[in-house]
Formats: sequence, C-alpha cells, structure tokens
Amino acid sequence: GALCRHHIGKAAAERIARDQRLKHLSGWHTAGINVLGSFVLGGVFATPIISDNHPSVGIPKPPATSLSKSAHAVISNSSNLKPPSVGLTPRMKLLLGVGFCGSFTTFSTFSVDVVNMMAKGEMTKVCSYLMVNNVGGIVAAASGMMVVKKILKL
Repeated sequence: GALCRHHIGKAAAERIARDQRLKHLSGWHTAGINVLGSFVLGGVFATPIISDNHPSVGIPKPPATSLSKSAHAVISNSSNLKPPSVGLTPRMKLLLGVGFCGSFTTFSTFSVDVVNMMAKGEMTKVCSYLMVNNVGGIVAAASGMMVVKKILKL
C-alpha cells in the first residue's frame, strides 16, 4: 500500500508540475489517495467472509472434530443458508484492510497538510481539504460497500 501511495503521489506531483493549469491541485493527491483507500476498504469490509478451508482458498483443511456428531447435525440442518461462494478469509480481510489500505492511506500526511495550510492562512483551502478527506472518505467507503454488494448480489 505504501509503495502504491508513493508512486501515485509522485506521478501526481510530476503531472501537476508539468501543467500549470493543475497548479491549484498541488498537495491534493493525499486527499485523493485517502478517498480511494476508503472506497477500497469499504469494498473489503462488504465482501463476505469465507472459511480458510473454502475450495477457492486452496488446499482444504481437515474438518475440526471438537463438535459431536449430533452438534454437526444440528448445525447443518438448522437453516437453509448456504455459505458464500465468493469472499475473503478473515486473514485476507486483515491483509487487505489493515495491511494494504492502512499503508495506502495516510492520516499523518493529511494532518501535516492541514497544519501547513493553516500556517499559510489558507483557511478556505483547509475547510475544503477537511471536507474532501472526511466527507469524501465516508461517502467513498459507503460507495465501496454498495458496489461490492451490487456485484456480489448480496
């Protein structure tokens, strides 16, 4: 995630430096990355959890034997719910959510950006930046959830 953030930030800064019409966007790539990361995290969160021994994960693990045969019968006959056919294991969710999205997005850079804008007296820019990061992030996370639920028909 951090490597992706670095390359996107570098590409955005280079593009802004080459095109004077984009000068007003200088420093805004962090907000864009944070919003994009929120969208991805929303999608990861909305993806169903599958077990580690799901056929799509790889080599199935042997079934646990801690439950009695009668307990297995009750569990298997208690509902008609089918396990999801597509999803992420809890470990995969952690890897993508905390690992990738956590290192892709950055609260510390966002905070320093806000403090620097305030020091320059750019209060209108501070308000806009706060709105884009916070409201934009929340809207993006909700959108990511909705997109995944729509794609997976949940």
